[in-house]
Amino acid sequence: MAKGVKDLLAEANSAVPKLSPNEAAEKMKSGDVLVVDVRDPGEVQQTGRIKGALNVPRGMLEFRADPDSQYHNPAFQRDKTILLHCASGGRSALAAKTLQDMGYTAVFNIGGFKDLAEAGIDTEPA
Repeated sequence: MAKGVKDLLAEANSAVPKLSPNEAAEKMKSGDVLVVDVRDPGEVQQTGRIKGALNVPRGMLEFRADPDSQYHNPAFQRDKTILLHCASGGRSALAAKTLQDMGYTAVFNIGGFKDLAEAGIDTEPA
């Protein structure tokens, strides 16, 4: 049976731990984490980004995360904690599930940019 977006999101949300903005802030303070913003560049240009976050549009994630890809970004390391966010949490849930499927183990969905910024997490211009 074919899966719809609701099915894919339900699978992702059941597999990937979701952190509150406060929990995300604590993980960020703890040190060696990679914060990945999976929004499109236009969205990031309009709102800014979490300070130090790496913008990898959802459509490029697999290419950036795969060490065998010519487009690999060395910031992606399987032993690193990765915190993903988007505008509202849907794309980041799907992205986090994809990273899990690719062998990344410490992967968390931290939700939407607006909620993170409103919780006081530092932001910066794009």
